[in-house]
Order: sequence, then C-alpha cells, then structure tokens
Amino acid sequence: MQERLTIAEQKNLLRLAREAMEHGVRGQEIPPLNEALLTLNLREEGSSFVTLTMGGQLRGCIGSLEPYQSLAEDVREHAVAAALEDPRFPPVAAAELNGIQIEVSRLTRPIPLEYKDANDLLSKLCPHVDGVIVRDGLHRATFLPQVWEKIPDPADFLGNLCYKMGAKPDLWRSKHLEVLTYKVEEFHE
Repeated sequence: MQERLTIAEQKNLLRLAREAMEHGVRGQEIPPLNEALLTLNLREEGSSFVTLTMGGQLRGCIGSLEPYQSLAEDVREHAVAAALEDPRFPPVAAAELNGIQIEVSRLTRPIPLEYKDANDLLSKLCPHVDGVIVRDGLHRATFLPQVWEKIPDPADFLGNLCYKMGAKPDLWRSKHLEVLTYKVEEFHE
C-alpha cells in the first residue's frame, strides 16, 4: 500500500460500496464507474474486503487477497458479493438495507511468513496488526486483522483459521503450512 487514503477517498469508496450494494440487492444494474472522477489511488489496482454488519453482527464479508482491478471497482464488486453471495448467510433483502453498516478493508499484498515450527510461528504473528492467510495444498483461509478483536489468542486464532480452511484446528501445530501476512487500512460508515 503506497500511501493512506484521504478521508475524502474513504468516503467516496464507502459511497460507491453502498450504491453498488443497494443496486445489487434491488436487482438493478450497477451504474458504470466514471473513473475520470476518481483519484489516482482509487483508479490504481487494489484489493479489498467489504464487511457488512447489522446490529453489530456479521451479515456478509467477501473480498480478494490479490489486486486484479481498480480499487474502486474491487470495492463495488465485493460490496455486492458480500450482500448476495456470502454462503454463510441468506442474501440481504431490500428491507434490511437501512440497517446494514459497511466496512471496507484495503489490503497490502500478502507476504510469506517464514517460520521453523509452531512456537516460532506464534512468536512471529503480530496480533491486531496482521491479516493472516494459511494454505495447505489447494485449501486456504484468511482472517482480517479485525478478527483479532474476537480471537485475541494467537493459538486460538490459528486454530480457527485452520477450521475455516476445512482442516482440523490443530493442523498448524502438526504440519508446516504456507502462512502469509498482510496489513489493512480499515474504515467504515
């Protein structure tokens, strides 16, 4: 991540996310993005996660770990996907829109975390700072840094991440997994 977004850029992304989500939930076509009106930061390739909450409870979260489109398009795409395609939840209904809060997390590129064993891995994680990806063959899972608020213990964090990946929670202790970390710039409505 080059530089932090300005408050105006953050507000613009939140507005774009809400507009896209509302159009998607209502089954309407999302208006084309006028990139000429966007700052360079919003036009550059970027990856994001969009998290939807309702009454403080998770309602959807979808994103990408690697950039493949402009940050503005990435946020719009994931706002719609978080509302309609998160397999953990039914699609957001139009009646819910006013109660939905949007959070955007802009990600840095993931970097491999080199470690010797389970204890070394625990010592190298930075709780409340690192987003973490674990991979085992074709299986992978990630937790944004915000998840540390709910799971502050690094061993529990890794166990839950392995479980999310579809593996036994203690897999990280018995097998050397590919681990990557990233940082986020988070902002919300």
